[in-house]
Amino acid sequence: MGSLRSTATYDRADRPLPRADLALYGIYEISKILCGPGSLYDVLSSTLQVLHSFLDMSHGVIAILDSAGEPEIVVSASLDPEGARRYFDALPEKVVGQIVVTEMPVVVENVTRDPAFAGCDRGVWGEGQNVAFIGVPIRDRDRVIGAMAIDRPWLNPADMRTDEDVRFLKMAANLIGQTVRLHRLVMRDRERLQEDQRRLEKERENLAAQLRRPGSSPIVGESETLRLVMEKVQLVARSASPVLLRGESGTGKELFAQALHEGSPRRAGPFIKLNCAALPESVLESELFGHEKGSFTGALAQRKGRFELADGGTLFLDEIGEISPAFQAKLLRVLQEGEFERVGGTRTIKVSVRIVSATNRNLEEAVTKGAFRADLYYRLSVVPIFLPPLRDRRGDIPLLAQEFLRRFNADNKTTLSFAQGALAVLQQCYFPGNVRELENCVRRTATLSRGQTITDSDFACRNDGCLSAVLWRNVPAPAAAAAQVVAAVASGCGPQEGCPSAATCKVPRAESRSEYEELLEAMEKSGWVQAKAARMLNLTPRQIGYALRKHGIPIKKF
Repeated sequence: MGSLRSTATYDRADRPLPRADLALYGIYEISKILCGPGSLYDVLSSTLQVLHSFLDMSHGVIAILDSAGEPEIVVSASLDPEGARRYFDALPEKVVGQIVVTEMPVVVENVTRDPAFAGCDRGVWGEGQNVAFIGVPIRDRDRVIGAMAIDRPWLNPADMRTDEDVRFLKMAANLIGQTVRLHRLVMRDRERLQEDQRRLEKERENLAAQLRRPGSSPIVGESETLRLVMEKVQLVARSASPVLLRGESGTGKELFAQALHEGSPRRAGPFIKLNCAALPESVLESELFGHEKGSFTGALAQRKGRFELADGGTLFLDEIGEISPAFQAKLLRVLQEGEFERVGGTRTIKVSVRIVSATNRNLEEAVTKGAFRADLYYRLSVVPIFLPPLRDRRGDIPLLAQEFLRRFNADNKTTLSFAQGALAVLQQCYFPGNVRELENCVRRTATLSRGQTITDSDFACRNDGCLSAVLWRNVPAPAAAAAQVVAAVASGCGPQEGCPSAATCKVPRAESRSEYEELLEAMEKSGWVQAKAARMLNLTPRQIGYALRKHGIPIKKF
């Protein structure tokens, strides 16, 4: 009988295709299967189905070996998985070893007469039959990763054309080897991605647990507002995108920058910080970029700047809104190209630094006025994170106060504690200076406390001695942030009755006009155009919209 055949490979005259064309057609059909979707087991099983239709074979198996040489996958088209493994196990170890070690095909014309198969179960091939065996190696580049074996009963030796069958099977085995390699690469990448996902989820859980555990994180609080911000911090920390922390002064921007670094893949690298408002421009350039020896008076040695020191880690630039336009251009180049030169130097230095910046200024307004470069703004504010003021997380005030008192006790070796009424007083205060002002209040009160327990009468605001109230009361009305807090501190630290927050306060301020009245007047003068009213009050349109909703002022349409 013919060895290479197909029931569907005839020309238009119903004549069988030439053997070379038939083999080429068979390889084409196999390649389509191997390139298609599906698990490795299903793909190999379908490949053997095609081989069955092109070869007069009785059985056929494909065995893929693991790194130890043991069969990892055994597939057959005519046998179930258990039968396929029994068939492969019945093959002589000497024959399989010869295929794998010599990397050469093995051809046995009749297994019933070959000494290598003498100890095998003859029932696998049938009693009293002449059965030919062909085995070829499956390679992955220069390494054998498996074997493909077929057997075929025959009556007339003249019908045997094993050379053509071996060539056909070798071509199919080469395609199978490439497919196995690609599947293993995909599986390896999938496992790596799953492991990364599990690691990130574990890190997120650890950070969340750390946030919930009192005293274990520098960011203290359990309020819903803080939790939402921390979830965003944990999400953003995984990437290397620049982050701009927005919020009022005293909201703890540096602590959030530290949390971004600790939750990022750069946590093993340095965390370098610099307050841009604390240095003049000439010194700021040297601090950030470093300088060469002799580049200016007093430069006695070469010095690395903050960018170099932060290479592989995170650089936190606080008060970024205070830098001059000239320095903004220099900073922009580093952010765009990741390279710079030291002051007085010519060698270009490349660094990999994640930038986290912070400001309490309205950068959008500064951009519109030309005080801040728009291109630098977009480089810094890839991911803005707005930090909540303390008045929006009043539930965290007792926890923060307890933490600040614990630190005071540790610094001064004291054992002070709060009475319940004392914490209630703190929760009533507005704290325009946010967490920083709260810490100041706790330390001042603890320092002046006469007993071991701080009571409500120990606070300065209960004795008409709160200097913070005086500070905020005397802030000029046009100042954007102060305009929202003056009314709240008109009678000490706490908001007045009927004035739960400055955003909704209608109580007249020192200049005898309330924020509600100013807002209503500005809207009337601007023809109820919110953008114009915002410019008149030195606010943003979003702040105007927020104030209108808080005051319950309906928008008039003309």
